[in-house]
Parts: sequence; structure tokens; C-alpha cells
Amino acid sequence: MIYPENFEQKTGFDHIRQLIAAHCLSPLGEENVSGMSFSSDFNHIRKQLYQTDEFTRIIREEDAFPTDYFFDVRDALRKIRIEGAYLIEKELFDIRRSLETIHGMVGFFHHSESYPYLQELASGVTSFPRLTGQIDAILDKFGKVRDNASPELAGIRRQLTQTANGISKTLQSILRAAQSESLVDRDVTPTMRDGRLMIPVLPAFKRKIKGIVHDESASGKTVFIEPAEVVEANNKIRELESEERREIIRILTVFTNQIRPDIPEILNAYRFMADIDFIRAKALFALDVNAILPAFEDTLQIDWIHAVHPLLYLSHKKQNRPVVPLDMELPSRPAILLVSGPNAGGKSVLLKTAGLLQYMLQSGLLIPVDERSKTGVFKDIFLDIGDEQSIENDLSTYSSHLLNMKLMLKQAGRESLILIDEFGGGTEPNIGGAIAEALLHRFNEKGCFGVITTHYHNLKLYADSHEGVVNGAMLYDRHLMQPLFQLSVGQPGSSFAVEIARKIGLPENVIDEASEKVGRDYISMDKYLQDIVRDKRYWETKRREIRRQEKQLEELSERYRSDLEKLESQKKEWLAKAKADAEKLLSEANAQIENTIRGIREAQAEKEKTKEIRKGLETFRQKVKGERVKGEGVKGEGQKVKGEGRKAVAATFSVGDRVRMKGQQTVGKVLSAKDDFFIAAFGAVKTIVRAEQLEKVQGANPPSPASNPSPAPVLSNGKLNFKLEIDVRGMRGEEALQAVMYYIDDAVRYNAGRVRILHGTGTGALRQIIREYLKTAPGVKHFQDEHVQFGGAGITVVELL
Repeated sequence: MIYPENFEQKTGFDHIRQLIAAHCLSPLGEENVSGMSFSSDFNHIRKQLYQTDEFTRIIREEDAFPTDYFFDVRDALRKIRIEGAYLIEKELFDIRRSLETIHGMVGFFHHSESYPYLQELASGVTSFPRLTGQIDAILDKFGKVRDNASPELAGIRRQLTQTANGISKTLQSILRAAQSESLVDRDVTPTMRDGRLMIPVLPAFKRKIKGIVHDESASGKTVFIEPAEVVEANNKIRELESEERREIIRILTVFTNQIRPDIPEILNAYRFMADIDFIRAKALFALDVNAILPAFEDTLQIDWIHAVHPLLYLSHKKQNRPVVPLDMELPSRPAILLVSGPNAGGKSVLLKTAGLLQYMLQSGLLIPVDERSKTGVFKDIFLDIGDEQSIENDLSTYSSHLLNMKLMLKQAGRESLILIDEFGGGTEPNIGGAIAEALLHRFNEKGCFGVITTHYHNLKLYADSHEGVVNGAMLYDRHLMQPLFQLSVGQPGSSFAVEIARKIGLPENVIDEASEKVGRDYISMDKYLQDIVRDKRYWETKRREIRRQEKQLEELSERYRSDLEKLESQKKEWLAKAKADAEKLLSEANAQIENTIRGIREAQAEKEKTKEIRKGLETFRQKVKGERVKGEGVKGEGQKVKGEGRKAVAATFSVGDRVRMKGQQTVGKVLSAKDDFFIAAFGAVKTIVRAEQLEKVQGANPPSPASNPSPAPVLSNGKLNFKLEIDVRGMRGEEALQAVMYYIDDAVRYNAGRVRILHGTGTGALRQIIREYLKTAPGVKHFQDEHVQFGGAGITVVELL
């Protein structure tokens, strides 16, 4: 149940409806917008929400979705249900083009697995490609009946052309004769009047040309004569045109009779088109107000983060003003949020935002909240806001307010959401506050959910002392003397009446006298209330900062743990390799010694031969010594040697040097250097290489890409298959890092310029690992989070050199 009847006007939903209708492509979608209504059926709402969410992705990601020719031909189809009725050319042309659009939409969803809810909507829809082909055989691309639509029509139009050509020749002959006799001017040409070709002449010469005077100009200075020689031919033209119309009607009637049995299925296809037009309009509106699909659950809950009133957002956007988002959470059942605070502090906006967004959600619309928000379903929404006084019905403001309360007490229950503005206002404060407290107690007993705004202290005290009702305050900056439009849940708010009175310049003696009348204790209590709100804001800020630091520590701890495990694994690999190398070395040494001894024995101690054998042994010893140094490097020292060796090699190259890859013939040029990495260009290809992979080249300048075309096919093939984003969600840290390293290398080589890395949010560990690498990766100019509308912190955008 929705109460009152003008709920949409009070919350602004009627304007939302108009904005959505403006995005529709045809009356088909506009009718669905008019029929959009509140629902409490969870499955129905979920289907609508997911359909709209999927279409927002189509708008952002797809370019091939057909949106042309959304025509409403339902009246024409209903008309031809009657025997003898037929479709005229325009109606048939509109059907042909709109059926082509339906065929394109159905084909789009059938060939895409990314939009399951829209795919389900398209299932069972017939797009009638055979019917489209039949229409093409009748109509040309301009929507006119073809000459070859039937043999009879082709013959009639052939006779028409021949007769018209004969008339034209005869008239030209008569006109030339008249011009030679100066009966008509030289620049005069035959004119069509009432479907017949005629010659314009001056009234003085109308008797000089034999024929029928059909008309004269408005000024009376020209008469139009149909020469006697072409009267019969013009009559024949008229007869042929009548035959042509009859034949066209016959062709259209025959076709209409053929499709009459298919009218129900064709109308079903247009219902699908209406649904798509409606869903598309909702999706476009969602993008206009940055609306999303939050977590939607079959429960009674409001847990909104950064909720924004859509109409307020659009209004402020035109003025380049920011909108302060609201965080709103109703605690466990029963849950009534009692909001207090200064006038013009945003209480009514909060109430309208709550009512409008919940109504939008349950009408199948996406809402502008943060993706972390959680939403639910209510059976009823009751609203009491604004002035409902009526002279005709003898109702005052307070009387209308009480009538609303009476209905809410009767109808509201555990699945209802009640929204009441200025609770208890409009009458004498003491009795108004008492009645309001009694009503609040009843609503709490009934287990209603609700958001209620008030200034009454007795209600704030009730909320503080009763479970099920919680205080909330709209914050106010006492130093700047302006509202912050932020909701703080847990403490009541002050009305800041004294501060606002001082701000607008009310005399100080008036303020002092008012303070004495209400008592210093009341003023002090209000001040303490303000201090509590201020302190709560301070400690909440501190808590958020501590949580942020704790999260950073957790991420660093996870990163160090991962690095330690990686080092331990590498250490084991190095030791195993060193052991294998040592065993191999020992085996080779033993074999060499045995060969040496055998050689000396076989040489029978000849001096020169022994020297030669000893020299071979010394050579092997030097070789072993060198490999031993390498082996020690594997255990620890060698890492340093290896690093210094790389630096020494890297020092031999500088920017601008001509180089080539070892084992390759293509000559390139060093573009930039970082540590022992270089970005080198080989023709049209840029690549990242280590120093030890390069060798200097002496001589002429490196060939241009045109003179060295060999890499071009590789580049073009690579570019063809290269994508501007990589998805590493679900991968382990090391696996994802390896994939990103190869991907960035390819991106630099293909001059990608800008790429995206999809790593998700999760704990943030994967994002941290990738960004640590990007800080040191050669070729990376800059990286940042994607815009929140397109993924936010779950996607890193990388700008390349």
C-alpha cells in the first residue's frame, strides 16, 4: 500500500517519470513508463533491476545494439484483423523497418551470454525474417511499391511511362510552334495542373491554341490550356493511374491476408520492443544520476551509503554545485530513526530521499547509492509531509496530520515504512508533543520501520530510553554557522535556535531574555547536546583513520609474508641448483683427473707430452674455479656479482646508441634506460629488454621502419590480438604479477598508450602487488584508480610512455 494518493507528487517521483519518458524512442516505451508502479514482489523487482543494470552495461560497453526504427504499428495491426482491411504503404514500411530492429535485438541477445536477464526476456520472441523478405519484394528502399511487385503492375507502369513520354513530345512540338508564332514566351515550359500537362498562355492568345482551358492564375494574367491533341492521352493517363491504384491495393490486400494469422505473434514482438525501449530509458536515466544496482535482498532493511536525492543531484549539476551524500541505516527490528536538528538543516530532504529512493527501487529503478549499500523490500510506504489543509473539507494543517496518523495506526504493520515530517507540529507544543510520543510508542509496538523528523525533546528522550527507536542528528557547523547536511546516528540533534538567531542579527537582549524564559538549564542542556555531537564526529573521524591504518598494516603484513615465502622458495631452488652443479662439477673433475693419469701412463712419462697433459688439466682447473665463483653466487654472493655484472653491462649502453638483439639482424635504437632495463625501438616496434640481451652496432644509422619491414607483420598481428585491458581477478599474487609484467611489456611494444588492469577490490593485496611493480616498471608514465562509475578502486588505469 502507498499512502497518500499523491505520494509521487510529494516525493518528486512524477518528475522522475517524466525524465525517463523523455529517454524513450517511441510511444511503446512511454506507455510502459506511464504504467510503472510500486511493487512488493521481490522476484518481480529483482528481474526489473537486473534487466536495467544489464542495459547500463550495454550502453557503456556495446556499440552494435540497434536503436533505430522504434515504430508503434499496433493500431495498424489491430485494424487488419477485420477481413478486407489492408495495410497502406507507410504502415507496411514502418512494420518492415521495426521488424528489422526487433530481429537485430533478438539476435544480439541470443549471441551474448553476458546479459542473462535480457536474454530471458528475448527468448520466445519471433522476429519474422521471412516476413521482412516478403515486404522487401513489395516495397523499395524508399517505402514505395516496386514496379515488379506483380506482372500486372509492371505492365501498367510501362504504359504510363510510354503515354507520358508521348504527351511530353506532343506538347513540346505544340509549344515550339506557339513560340515561333510569338503566342508564348521563349522560357515557358509545360505545366502540370490537376494531374494533366498544359501550356500556360496569355489570355489574349487563348483562342489561338486549340484545346480546353482548365484554369487561370490568381492574377488572371495566365490561362492554362490542354491542347486538343493530348486530351485523349491525358484521359488515358488518368485511367492507367486508377488501374495502378487498384493493383497496388490488390497486392497489399493479398499480403495483409497472408500475415493476418500471425498478428498475435507480431504484437508480442512489439511488446518486446516496448519492454526494451522502457528498460533502455531507465538505464539512461540511471546513468544520468549515477544510479547503480546495490545489494538487493528479500528482507526489511535500509543500509544506504552515500545516498543522493536524484532530482537534487540534477539541479545542483546544472549549477556546478556538489551534493552532500547521506548515510542512512535502520538498525535491527523494530527500527525507527528519529531525526532532529536545525531548521533548513536537511531533515525534510533526508525524509524525501528515503521515500523517493525506496519507491524508485521497488518500481524497478536503479538508485544513486554507493555499491556497498544494502537494500530490501517493504510491503507499504506511508508518508506525512507538507501542508494538507483544505478549506473545502474543513481541515486544518494539524487536523490533516492527525487523519494521516489515524490511517497509519490502522494500516501500518511490521512490513511497513512510515515517513513523518515535523512529528507533532502544528498545534500547542505540550499537547502536540504528548500526542506525538503516544503515537511513536504505538508505532514502536507495531514493529514498524520509519524515519521521523522532530524538534520535541520528549521524543528525543523517548528514543534514548526505548529499544527500537534511535536518535539521529543533522549536523551543524557552529563555527561557520551553516548546516553540513550530514546525518549522524546515535545522538539527538540540537535545533541551534540561539545560534541561528544570532547569525541573522536578532538583538542580543532579545536572545538573552528568551534564554532566561526557558531557563539556563535548558540552554546548557542544548549546549551539552551540541558538544556531544561535535565529540562524536571527532571520534568517528579518528576511528575511520585508525581503520584505514589497520588496513594498510594488514596489507603490508600480507605483502611481507608473501615476499618472505617467495624468498624461501627461491633459496631452496638456488641451493638445489648449486648442489646439482657441484655434483656435476665433481663428476667432470674426477673424469678429467682419470683421463690425465691415463694419458701420462700411455705417454710413458715423455716430457713434452706430460707438459701438454698437465696444461690441459690446468685449463680445466681454471674453468672449474670460474664455475665455483658462479656457484657461490647462487648461494648468496653471486647475486651481488650478478647484479654488478649487469650494471657493468648496462653501463656500456646509453640513450641513442645503435643496438641489436643478440642473434638478430634488425638494428634499432635505445630510447630510454632505467637500471639495467632499456626501451629500444626496432623499426615500428618498441620493446623492453635487459642490457645483456643487447649488443652495440657500429656504422650507419638504423634503418627506418619503411626500409626494415620485417617486424611489421609481427607488429600488426600482435596489435590485432592485443586488448586494452587485462583481467587478473581470481589469480594468485605471483601468477597475477607475472601476467601483468608480460602484459605491460606487450603494451609498451605496441604503443598502447593507455591500458586497464582489472584486479578487483577484495582485501586489496592483489592491487598493492601490481602497483608496487608498476612503480618500478620501465615504460610506465603514471597509474591511478579508474573512475568510480567504471569500477573505481577495482581497476587500475596505466598511462604508458
